[in-house]
Amino acid sequence: MASLVQHGKSRAAAAAAAARERKPRHGARAAARSPGKPELGRRQLAGRLLLAACLLAPVLCICAARLLSPLSSRVSSGDGVYLAEGNHVSSDDAGAGAGVLSSLQRGTMDGHGPPGPIAPIPARFGADPVRSSPELDKEVKSSNPENRTDLDNKSGIEGETVSSAKSGFPPENSLMNFRQSASYIEVPKPKSKVYCDNKSKDEGFPYARPTICQMSGDVRVSPGSSSITVTMPMQQSVEGLHVMPYARRDDSLLPLVTEVGIRAAASENDAPKCSISHDVPAVIFSIGGYTGNFFHDMSDVLIPLYLTSFRFKGRVKFFITNYKQWWIQKYKPMLRRLSHHDIIDFDSNKDVHCFQEVILGLVRDRDLILRPHPMRNPKGYSMLDFTRFLRHSYGLKRSRSLVLGEEPGKKPRMLIISRRGTRKLLNLRQVAAISRALGFDVTISEARGNLKRFATMVNSCDVLLAVHGAGLTNQIFLPAQAVVIQIVPWGKMDWMATNFYGEPARGMNLRYLEYHISEQESSLAQRYPRDHMVFKDPMAIHGQGWNALADIFMTQDVKLNLRRFRPTLLQALDLLQL
Repeated sequence: MASLVQHGKSRAAAAAAAARERKPRHGARAAARSPGKPELGRRQLAGRLLLAACLLAPVLCICAARLLSPLSSRVSSGDGVYLAEGNHVSSDDAGAGAGVLSSLQRGTMDGHGPPGPIAPIPARFGADPVRSSPELDKEVKSSNPENRTDLDNKSGIEGETVSSAKSGFPPENSLMNFRQSASYIEVPKPKSKVYCDNKSKDEGFPYARPTICQMSGDVRVSPGSSSITVTMPMQQSVEGLHVMPYARRDDSLLPLVTEVGIRAAASENDAPKCSISHDVPAVIFSIGGYTGNFFHDMSDVLIPLYLTSFRFKGRVKFFITNYKQWWIQKYKPMLRRLSHHDIIDFDSNKDVHCFQEVILGLVRDRDLILRPHPMRNPKGYSMLDFTRFLRHSYGLKRSRSLVLGEEPGKKPRMLIISRRGTRKLLNLRQVAAISRALGFDVTISEARGNLKRFATMVNSCDVLLAVHGAGLTNQIFLPAQAVVIQIVPWGKMDWMATNFYGEPARGMNLRYLEYHISEQESSLAQRYPRDHMVFKDPMAIHGQGWNALADIFMTQDVKLNLRRFRPTLLQALDLLQL
């Protein structure tokens, strides 16, 4: 029995020893399966390197492709403008397809090339180093330091030397022979084209529209000689054409606006050598003429400039003739939104600027009016679009006027624009008093001083009241549904009042009222007897021309009959309740 017990103890001890020997081997296998921290770090690093290699591979492939590419011809960032070729034609004989802007719009917005079997490859223009007006858009920087300084449209095929041992390409000698022969091959140059609309008229409106010319291809602008040269072999028909780039046609403008000539060059050697090349279109216009008057600033320059250039979305260069620094500074917020490039003073610049696309002059509709038109305004810009553009330019907050009753206790604000010269409102204080008595919060101000500050004041109001004149142009800053009250002087001024301010107000979604004064409310009653033609036949004065009309009817002052005027104020209150 003792021996059996001893034998059992011996077997148990042996089993325990075997177990102890197996445990380290089991732990070793577990340790082998569970890597330590150094090994884990090495695996993570390897994974990261693999991920980085995957991300860099496409970039390296692209870089290699660029290095190995045999073609280095570059395409300009803007599509060419494809206009009527050769002779300058008018809208009357151009047909439906030759509108002022129709072909221009097709070239620049739809991306379609010119007709024909071969679409020309436009030359790549370099960056734009010109900074003639440093106060505008200082943040705009040149994006490409390598400029082409001559616009000869030579687009030879270039290649890179490639080792045949590394690439499997033909031997190097063969490739070099190909490059030498290819260097003499020229890609077809884009045809230069000119289209001028110089006979456009507005039916029912007494003014002819101004001439506007659009050029594409090899176009060289020379401010020093007030000229534009277009390379057009065998096409000399534009020779001698001169354009006043101001958006109103008027014989009185001749000494006030600089003319710009257009000439054709038979070859590139006959054209002036480019000193600066641009990769954006150019618009050349004048701020001479009648500018300085707010009505003409808007109707003759800024609204036509918006219609002409807004579609470029800032990628356009402005050349300004009859340059006035104070004018540029006054309207800088609008100009900066229309062009992201510095303005060039056309009167003092001596460089030769090369473009693929140039517009000389501005597209015009009517005074303070924009309407859809298949050729002049194919994008359908409206005065509502323009007023929205103004609100963004000047940071105006109100887009809608007060509706009476929406905010209990809040009075509608009225701005009465006063005048210092002619057509003064002689009893202005009494007009303000009766307006306050009817419930208006009245402010009186001249349309002068800082434009942004005055625009903000106008935008804060719900009613604008003024005697016929440029001050009413400030209705462009009113919020929608506001009320405009025009006091129309004596002398059959109905047509001027309605077309210059009434119709534009409706086009801006404003409510419009007219108050026609009687002869007793005019200062003309103290200057002329009652049997004078001024009272008996005012249209006879109109028949004598603008000078007679301006000397008589435009110089009168107004003293309102408050009892007669009161219903107009009540009507304004009614309109604000709608």
